Amino acid sequence: MSRNESVDVLRKKIDHIDEKIVNLLNHRALLAQRIGRHKGLSNQEVYVPNREQEILRRVSGFNPGPLPAATIRLIYSEVISACRSLEAPLRVVFFGAAATYSHLAAKEKFGSSSELRPTASIPEVFQEVAQDRASLGVVPIENSTEGVVAHTLDCLVESDLSICGEIFLDIHHNLLSQSGRADDVRRIVSHPQALAQCRAWLNRHFAKIPVEEVASTAHAAIAASKDGSVAAISSALAKEVYNLEFVASNIEDLSNNITRFLAIGKMPTKPTGDDKTSLVFSAKDKPGVLHKMLQPFAQSRINLSKIESRPIKNKPWEYLFFLDLLGHCDQPAVKKAIAGLEKNCVFLKILGSYPSGR
Repeated sequence: MSRNESVDVLRKKIDHIDEKIVNLLNHRALLAQRIGRHKGLSNQEVYVPNREQEILRRVSGFNPGPLPAATIRLIYSEVISACRSLEAPLRVVFFGAAATYSHLAAKEKFGSSSELRPTASIPEVFQEVAQDRASLGVVPIENSTEGVVAHTLDCLVESDLSICGEIFLDIHHNLLSQSGRADDVRRIVSHPQALAQCRAWLNRHFAKIPVEEVASTAHAAIAASKDGSVAAISSALAKEVYNLEFVASNIEDLSNNITRFLAIGKMPTKPTGDDKTSLVFSAKDKPGVLHKMLQPFAQSRINLSKIESRPIKNKPWEYLFFLDLLGHCDQPAVKKAIAGLEKNCVFLKILGSYPSGR
């Protein structure tokens, strides 16, 4: 390639490449439609997590740059979403209103071509999927600064649905209002977690302004859209959805503020080579019991990435233990460890094996 080529010549080359890309995308879409017909005849699921993970890993692997791998994955997530929608509509429900972080997580995981629908509560997400009014659901499970979401843990125990994916979302809070002027702000509203994650920033910049809790960051944005004296702590997407302006952006106190979300559904997922398994168990309360319960994983050299305890309802001082491990429940070593654990359990439930989100 000549370094002396003019901008017009380079633009013509880009136009030629764009034409090729569009033709190739449509060729890919036609093949997806054919796959969709085969799936329909054999009653197969439209969403296949292990296959989509394989595609993203492969395209990242043969990317020579200069585009970073993360950008390639983002582009291909939308390509996959668009092609999948030609097979059949993928209906996904998420907790909260439009422009909440759950909405952002669902959009990042399943793409803009999926049918994304809000719900009023975490139990409603589980109910919509269980009753086949949605294919999948997205719910928050934990935040890096505020900890676990107890409602989600409770629903996972009670539901027959399985975890089939996870999404890690970098959380960036913004102060939004109708005018975008700090002098117009007389009240600041948001979800309790968002307020907690911005407490130090608010104390520095709006110490004298009253703060009020609402049901979600989206409800906060709705309040701001109706009252020019109200500012909402919400997502950048809320700015567009509710026609607001930035008073300030990225106001979270910690830069590594990350929320983990779970995708829940009815389908089991096949191993990808980079998986997690989540399970919950309880044991009799006696000295050294937790050490004994975890020994099978150490003996099988299985890495545990998380353990969380939760009180059992109506049984004071008895606990459920939630465990995340690296590996798939179909792998022999994982099977062996879980079998060793189960021997000492009063209760054990595998919540799902799924592709690792990070």
